[in-house]
Amino acid sequence: MTGGSGVLADAELAAKKRSDLPVRVASAVVMVAVAGGAFWLGGWFLVCFIVAVGLGIFAEWTALVLAFEPRWWARCLWQAAGLGYIGLACAAALSPQLPPGQLLAVVLSVIAVDVGAYFAGRTFGGPKIAPAISPSKTWSGLLGGVLAASAFYLVIAYIIARVFSDLGVGEVSIRQVYRWGSAVAMGTLTAIIAQSGDFFESWMKRRAGVKDSGRLIPGHGGLFDRADGLLAVLFTIGILIVISSPRA
Repeated sequence: MTGGSGVLADAELAAKKRSDLPVRVASAVVMVAVAGGAFWLGGWFLVCFIVAVGLGIFAEWTALVLAFEPRWWARCLWQAAGLGYIGLACAAALSPQLPPGQLLAVVLSVIAVDVGAYFAGRTFGGPKIAPAISPSKTWSGLLGGVLAASAFYLVIAYIIARVFSDLGVGEVSIRQVYRWGSAVAMGTLTAIIAQSGDFFESWMKRRAGVKDSGRLIPGHGGLFDRADGLLAVLFTIGILIVISSPRA
């Protein structure tokens, strides 16, 4: 009976996802349009967009903390951690050391991880990475994310090399930029860090006893749900920027 109930629950969940598909697609189109518009307009539009998203994520972070942590002093520590985590990620996105073009590449690389992980996980399945935290995440999905991000970095390197070659700028050749090792290394790191951010947010939601961090985006949950992997990647970049910044 237990096995039958599990199969029935999976079937019901799959049916619900199919019924939500039009809403999810419509929401995704709106998200892409808003984010794409912010990048296209640039300047203060992009700054305001990043700040607004950061504040929205922090509000959802606060709601999760209030749901699972009753002690006031622990809540203060969590809030301080949230300010550091989200704040440094937003600071990295706004940093002159990460211009809009490179920021867009980071965003697209994380999207590549999500897409690769989703299709590989759905196609191949297999052992779960941490079923107690996120039952849907598999090792095959992680590998799919690594391959997708690596392929993205290879395409970017190829495009850059072609542009330099066509413009005749410098002595940069396609072979100099088009390095498999570097692309695979960056793809692997991006996938692992993005998935770690996903797991971290899933762990917070598990503790809070909620499925989504919010209800702002129909069919997708909250901002934290959509940006958990990107947040972790930008936070890591923020740490690297701080470490590499020249000391006075």
